[in-house]
Amino acid sequence: MNIMTPEFQRTKTRPDGTVASAAEIIEEARQGRMFILVDDEDRENEGDIIIPACFADADVINFMARNACGLICLAITRERAEALALPPMAPVTTAPLKTAFTVSIEARQGVTTGISSHDRAHTIAVAIDPEAGPSDLVMPGHVFPIVARDGGTITRPGHTEAAVDVARLAGLPPSGVICEVMNEDGTMARLPDLMTFARRHGMKVGTIADLIAHRFAIGDHPFPDAGAATCHAAMR
Repeated sequence: MNIMTPEFQRTKTRPDGTVASAAEIIEEARQGRMFILVDDEDRENEGDIIIPACFADADVINFMARNACGLICLAITRERAEALALPPMAPVTTAPLKTAFTVSIEARQGVTTGISSHDRAHTIAVAIDPEAGPSDLVMPGHVFPIVARDGGTITRPGHTEAAVDVARLAGLPPSGVICEVMNEDGTMARLPDLMTFARRHGMKVGTIADLIAHRFAIGDHPFPDAGAATCHAAMR
């Protein structure tokens, strides 16, 4: 396992004075607000809009689809993927970044064609409901789960792991909805573009680098038991 030190991560990407701290990002998550996280410029060099999955209602999905324009995905833990019996999209992942997509999903009940903002939000709500199981979903569908690596961003510094880490650190169920931000011309938004986008929409921008550093700083290495965290409890 290649664990990068917080010093390397902190100095690698952070443009001082332009991004929110990891603690601020975690508080945004706790309050149910969308935020943007940027990964390393030597990795994807992209920013994703992220929100804890328990806050991903139809308005959030619509905003992501209309304004970010990337692929809307559901970041979940391995334990949740196993509880839902979600098979991997490919038997062997040959993509360079080893993004662990499962087969896409749809709620079995309560949706029409599955693609509307309401339908995707409903599917996400079903997928993260601890009382739901494999029989509550059908495959394929219009929501794309991605399984976070055990250990989160310390073992894989990706947006999937970051979404799960932030939700968990905010005291919420460990899952998130993520969507890459694209420019109007179809190119990927880089940090200057993302800062402009964030100002326009009143969002905070943070880095996965600082999230990793924050985890080291507070001694958060393995995943603790998420317990029965709920959105309501975290917002008290």
